[in-house]
Amino acid sequence: MRKGKTKVGVVVSDAMDKSVTVMVERVFMEPLFKKYIRRKKKFMAHDEKNECSKGDVVMIRECSPLSKMKRWCVETILEKGVQ
Repeated sequence: MRKGKTKVGVVVSDAMDKSVTVMVERVFMEPLFKKYIRRKKKFMAHDEKNECSKGDVVMIRECSPLSKMKRWCVETILEKGVQ
């Protein structure tokens, strides 16, 4: 296995060739008010075989920069989205 950080998220866009946009959501406790907060961030990921479609749950991992925005690669598709 290759090393590097991994994240799990949902594909929100697959309009590009060999690229997808993945939204990753994290939940953390706000230290002052002790409430849980959700934060979402979008990552551009490289999808070599164009297998991902909108709504898929995927695991992405860090890789060397492939373009101005792409620093992540799709590792596996965990769950296919409903079409």
